[in-house]
Amino acid sequence: MEKNRIYTAALIIIGDEILSGRTQDKNIAQIASWLNVQGIRLAEVRVVADVMDNIVEAVNILRERNDYLFTTGGIGPTHDDITVDAIASALGVDVVVHPDARAILERYYETRGGLNEGRLRMARAPEGADLIPNEKTGAPGIKVENIFIMAGVPHITAGMLDALTGTLEGGAQLLSRQIGAWSPESEVAALLRNTEKAHENCQIGSYPFFREGTVGANFVVRSTNQVELDTCTDMLIRGLEELGYPATEGGI
Repeated sequence: MEKNRIYTAALIIIGDEILSGRTQDKNIAQIASWLNVQGIRLAEVRVVADVMDNIVEAVNILRERNDYLFTTGGIGPTHDDITVDAIASALGVDVVVHPDARAILERYYETRGGLNEGRLRMARAPEGADLIPNEKTGAPGIKVENIFIMAGVPHITAGMLDALTGTLEGGAQLLSRQIGAWSPESEVAALLRNTEKAHENCQIGSYPFFREGTVGANFVVRSTNQVELDTCTDMLIRGLEELGYPATEGGI
């Protein structure tokens, strides 16, 4: 593990139901939080329709420029679940019925009506893939090269992440501190810019809000170094107070 190197991951959320608004995605936040604990930053997210060429294109771009690529959705038993086929195409390999996945599904469905054509689809994987355990419904996730193919249902995704905990190489965990102030962003923009510039290993995010008839903002300082994080945050707090905006630790 190279502690000083920043490891990155991308996420592709696959499904027409997300793009249509019928389903609201809940996986971004939980995957981002889990990755941070592993010392990996979620660098980018794409939402892609159930279209083979679109999935293949996104997979090939994102797997090349990140250490890891995660996908959610499109690995169920129906005809429109094409994620496995698309990723196999992107990698230039065949789709096969994974023998361990088939055995898992046979055991799971033994008292639930047995395997049928739809259920057997959930045993398909790109050739050469390994499995990600799924304690919720039996149907496993898939790991192939640097790609992790997971279910779209959030509580099933959470279980697959638990199974992967501690297995990925990562760097330093991204730390953060949040402060809030009843200050218009426009009046503290220069302070934010200068404070971040003075601490090259820190990033400051500004998140405005309107409450109680007035404006304010929460500021999140991020760094992989605790000392630098605290030094930067303390400088920001002093600067806000000098401008007449007392800071609230933890945000408003």
